[in-house]
Amino acid sequence: MIEKLEQRTFLLALALVTITFAWLLKPFFAPLLWASIIAVLFHPMQVWLEGKWGNRPNLTALTTLTACVVLVVIPVLLLLTSFVQQGVAFYQQVEAQQIQPGKYIDQVRNAFPALQTLLDRFDIDMSTVRERAASAAVTVSQFIAQNALAVGQGTFAFMLKLALMLYVTYFLLRDGRMLVERLVEALPLGDQRERMLFRKFAEVARATVKGNLLVAMVQGALGGLIFWILELPAPLLWGVVMTVLSLIPAVGAGLVWLPAAIYLYAVGEWLSATVLIVYGVVIIGLADNILRPILVGRDTKLPDWMVLLSTLGGLAMFGINGFVVGPLIAVLFIAFWQIFGKEFQDRNHAEPTRSETASELSAKPADSET
Repeated sequence: MIEKLEQRTFLLALALVTITFAWLLKPFFAPLLWASIIAVLFHPMQVWLEGKWGNRPNLTALTTLTACVVLVVIPVLLLLTSFVQQGVAFYQQVEAQQIQPGKYIDQVRNAFPALQTLLDRFDIDMSTVRERAASAAVTVSQFIAQNALAVGQGTFAFMLKLALMLYVTYFLLRDGRMLVERLVEALPLGDQRERMLFRKFAEVARATVKGNLLVAMVQGALGGLIFWILELPAPLLWGVVMTVLSLIPAVGAGLVWLPAAIYLYAVGEWLSATVLIVYGVVIIGLADNILRPILVGRDTKLPDWMVLLSTLGGLAMFGINGFVVGPLIAVLFIAFWQIFGKEFQDRNHAEPTRSETASELSAKPADSET
């Protein structure tokens, strides 16, 4: 009795301490998440270096981290800096009325009279559309400018979190396998289940970042490139917007380049509009279909509807980090139910029913008599 009471008290204290520690780390959720993901992504490089240099964990971890900074961190920082600069310039143009969304809508309506007839059939008031478009442009530009100002004011906090991410990444690269083994020994879920769940985490992290993020960056870069070639305004800004939209399944970069092509048709730029549509369909559109199977493969592919729901839910709950966290939760959800279903079926096959047991026992005397 006393032993059970002590065990339950210890388990309760363990749960409280764990919850308190998790709450303590909550402000650093994003750096810890990305440190774990980067460690998973660059783990093959760490293993390759260990095969070349032998058992030198500090050197191999430091070299891998340096490669991560050069290949990932510095390009992303440069991209974000350029995006913020163009975002502020876009806000200033909207405030100075150099960019007038209502004027662009009127040009499209005048160029396509059939569009006006279709809108009248569905009882859509173009004046309301113009007002909402202008209001949306002001809201978006204000959002970009305010966040740009916040980024400038919070540069120290951002750099602190970046340094924390790199610091934790170093130790995860160096000691990651040992930490996984410690967790497998400590967690009371069964070693096979735990290894499967860790494997699923690594697979979905690689699939989400290598697949979704890299494909989105390629699509955004291709979109920004064609905007720059066609001399459309703010190509870098719209390239980043297309990158973000490409992270969301069933949305994609077409929400940017297709309206731009329609506007080019409306103002008489037929050649540029046709080039933009062909480029968007053939180059930008096929980049997803060609690169995603190569980078991700088919093993960890979720159903399209689950990818959409988990990504949107993750973005709503966790912000920009949600495009990784959402699919990760969905994959772990499926993994847990797969484990449960497999073990439940195995148990049913292993344990005979009462009727089967009774029939076997009644059959034994008959066999002995014969």
